[in-house]
Amino acid sequence: MADEELASRVQKLEVDANSVGQRLDNFLISRLKGVPKTRIYRIIRKGEVRVNGKRIKPEYKLVLNDIVRVPPIRVSTTEKHIPTVELSQLIKDSIIYQDGSLLVVNKPSGISVHAGTGVKISLIEVLRHIYQDQYLELVHRIDKGTSGCLLIARNSHTLKRLQSDFKARTIKKDYHALVHGLWPEQLEEIGVNLQRAPEAGGERKVYVDEEGQNALTRFELLRHYKQHSLILAQPRTGRTHQIRVHAQFAGFPLCGDEKYSTSEQRKQLFQIGITRLCLHAESIEFKHPVSGDCIKVSSPYDAKFKFALKTLGAL
Repeated sequence: MADEELASRVQKLEVDANSVGQRLDNFLISRLKGVPKTRIYRIIRKGEVRVNGKRIKPEYKLVLNDIVRVPPIRVSTTEKHIPTVELSQLIKDSIIYQDGSLLVVNKPSGISVHAGTGVKISLIEVLRHIYQDQYLELVHRIDKGTSGCLLIARNSHTLKRLQSDFKARTIKKDYHALVHGLWPEQLEEIGVNLQRAPEAGGERKVYVDEEGQNALTRFELLRHYKQHSLILAQPRTGRTHQIRVHAQFAGFPLCGDEKYSTSEQRKQLFQIGITRLCLHAESIEFKHPVSGDCIKVSSPYDAKFKFALKTLGAL
């Protein structure tokens, strides 16, 4: 087949520290890019995959130095997308902190952090291309239109520790947002529950619902413009589109928000050249998973966010 290649040799993969405790099926899914999940489960079920010479179940959790035998298997080549030199350089230039355990990237607006419907290449794929397929995993996610601080783990220990800290809500994230209207100084907290609407064609939308998940965001007015405001938003929970929906609920939708502002609001901004979602993850503060030091990383605004601030301040 023209769009497939055969990995003709049996592979024997040794489990390293980054894969300890991972389920066998997830281990193979991460290693066999381009192979359908149904095919992976089939070769496990038929005994073509062996661990230390034995048949094994998909839910088996790997142990250090396990040897995983993988049979010859066809791998799709049509799903492989190589980032352009320009995109690779943009992401390289966006790395604002790195050490042996983690990276912090000032994610550009308009780039998805992970693959999905209609996404040809994502930020994590570009990073793996830059770092030659070293271990790199997203610690958390931010929306495609949002720019700013994004944590990437360089080993499984870091991933587990930081994700645990996110669940414990000990990681502090500050967002800056431009909103329609004059945000009242006394509006400092919104705590309405949020519910995700059923997805259709990859479309995700969230609405306020008493039966939804609890969600809390703290807000602070940073500056009033003539008809807009720059605010600080600090999410205390991690719900999808949380800041965007809470701001809309309060009557102050984010500028450039294709889901939660009105078409008339978007049209007015488009006519003056403001085309991006005006939400920026300005800083992130966390305990380093190895040293225990408190790390705070701040990310500068991009040119489009600066343009929006300047333009709205002049109106």
